[in-house]
Amino acid sequence: MNLPDKYLDQMSDLLKEEYSLYLEAMKQESFSCIRINTDKISVEEFVKISPFELKPVPWCAEGFYVNEDARPGTHPYYYAGLYYIQEPSAMAPAAVLPVESGNIVLDACAAPGGKSTALACKLHGTGVLVSNDISASRQNATLKNMTRFGIENSYVIAEDLNNLAKRFPEYFDKILLDAPCSGEGMFRKEEEAVRQWSPEYVELCAQRQREILDNAEKCLKPGGVLVYSTCTLNRIENEETILHFLNAHDNMVMEDAGVTFGRKALSSDHHIDRAVRIFPMDGGEGHFIAKMRKQGTSRNEKIRTLPQSRIPSEADAFFREMLSTQYPYHYVFRDRVYGGSAPFCEAKGCRLIRNLLYLGEIIKKRFEPSHQF
Repeated sequence: MNLPDKYLDQMSDLLKEEYSLYLEAMKQESFSCIRINTDKISVEEFVKISPFELKPVPWCAEGFYVNEDARPGTHPYYYAGLYYIQEPSAMAPAAVLPVESGNIVLDACAAPGGKSTALACKLHGTGVLVSNDISASRQNATLKNMTRFGIENSYVIAEDLNNLAKRFPEYFDKILLDAPCSGEGMFRKEEEAVRQWSPEYVELCAQRQREILDNAEKCLKPGGVLVYSTCTLNRIENEETILHFLNAHDNMVMEDAGVTFGRKALSSDHHIDRAVRIFPMDGGEGHFIAKMRKQGTSRNEKIRTLPQSRIPSEADAFFREMLSTQYPYHYVFRDRVYGGSAPFCEAKGCRLIRNLLYLGEIIKKRFEPSHQF
């Protein structure tokens, strides 16, 4: 692997005496890991039936390393949604975000949906999860993964976060912002990231991250928690971006990530050293995770909900017998029927890909349940 000289100089300055350990780690194969879908099966039950040899990921109770030749993406358990294939460090941000049952949660840059599936498992079917990404085409993968996991309480949206902040001001209890970045932490896995890298590209990423963070703050309730993460090792996109954000928002304060893995961040300003860094020699690819809380008093702004839709007569008997308890709220759009355990939010002006759970469609005067359902 031919890494840029300027990048290597940066890493030598960053790691000092551990630089040689980093270079040695970069020669090793990247890890193959899975994360168990605890909405479908417990970790203990999966361990009993696992066709793979498993080794726990230190920072994720549901995560396991598997052998390089395991090929977990070809097993029926994968297609049944019993686990998600995920790089181990990428499991850490959702593990750090303290999601509780009943929370309203935003995954701000969700595609392809790995972190959204982890957040949904923390909600246990309660509350609401909004999985957003600016790219509608990338959200197709998010929709597929959320469907495979059997997640019912999620909206999949493809929207600029600036517009989302206008539609949902101070609405979310918890926000995960895994920001687009220069991808330095993925160099061992992705050669394209190496080819794309330059100091100018790093600066461009940092500018974009600062704008996204500003909009994420607008979406967060006072008292809410925001976790910012990247898969880069660059100080400009990590510590310096967080410092810029905290200086601009005195209502946001750093909190300890509350974990024992990784290493402290490289700045004590505003307690940024409470953030966590993971390097390739720590058991995963490169990652940075910062946890912050918003202070102040909520304005208690209400988000408009859609009026309850009347179930079409073709589906009425089926719903009364089978779904009246499970999905008490319904939304019908062009003969497509959606169900939810909570009222449907009005997302007018947003590119809405899925409204909670798509249940089926009225076709030729009869109701056909969807594959998702």
